[in-house]
Amino acid sequence: MQFEHETVLLKETIDGLDVNPNGIYVDCTLGGAGHTKYLLSQLSPRGHIYAFDQDLQAIKNAEIILKDAIKNKQVTLIHSNFRNITNELTKYQVRYVDGIYYDLGVSSPQLDQAERGFSYHQEAPLDMRMDQSQVLDASEVVNHWSYEDLVRIIYRYGEEKFAKRIARAIEKEREERPIQTTTQLAEIVKTAIPAATRRTGGHPAKRTFQAIRIAVNDELGAIEDALEQSLKLLKVEGRLAVISFHSLEDRLVKQLFKQVSQLPELPPNLPVLPDEAQADYVLVNRKPIVASEEELEHNNRSRSAKLRIIERRYIR
Repeated sequence: MQFEHETVLLKETIDGLDVNPNGIYVDCTLGGAGHTKYLLSQLSPRGHIYAFDQDLQAIKNAEIILKDAIKNKQVTLIHSNFRNITNELTKYQVRYVDGIYYDLGVSSPQLDQAERGFSYHQEAPLDMRMDQSQVLDASEVVNHWSYEDLVRIIYRYGEEKFAKRIARAIEKEREERPIQTTTQLAEIVKTAIPAATRRTGGHPAKRTFQAIRIAVNDELGAIEDALEQSLKLLKVEGRLAVISFHSLEDRLVKQLFKQVSQLPELPPNLPVLPDEAQADYVLVNRKPIVASEEELEHNNRSRSAKLRIIERRYIR
């Protein structure tokens, strides 16, 4: 199946890396390879991209659409979760890179393939695994995790105020029969939410499906792991760019970037800050970059996208 995917904040992300034509770059979320193709257009034959994806379909698709760049040794595809970024790059003797970028969240092809079980609109087995070789899937979470764990993930990852009602409804249903399909789960969630609330805010199962997907793939843990490693992998003047799509992701990125770019406590009235008192990283954009009106018109997925970029100033 062709991995059709409209890339969000394409030029803003790659241009924001301040590309060195001979540099080494890492695409941590290859997907449909839109960002990688655009970055390749700015690299010389000496430049190189290491591209990660834990979804084997994305890797196989990229082998086709990037075949010339792969043949010319400009692109290396890595089938792995991006939380393994340091270990995987070490295999290629890569210690520092010029830039790293992430396009977080679920890609359109994964949502569009009903059998993957991400969508509450299409009937499919409860799956939601980004890496199909992984053991834990959505069926295991829904049918076997405790009531307390369901409340925790639905409230924390879905930011769903009716988490307890939904978890209780899931628990009651699975006592009678296994919950096997996406549409079955979506209906359980729908009936658990008060009718007045269901009339606004999109599909009532949206937040619960998001929560289960995040839990199945340990998305927030993987993002935190990977970003902390990515910061250490940057050369001086190297940049890290991250596109997030919901508040949990963006908050995580914002807090980490703020933490590493803050100045240490200093005595008052210093005329000039010595180098050792400078932060190791500096924010390229203090407020997140969002999609232009033009992009919003033809790509609805870009509506919630936020791009944050940080640059390394010192390696100590």
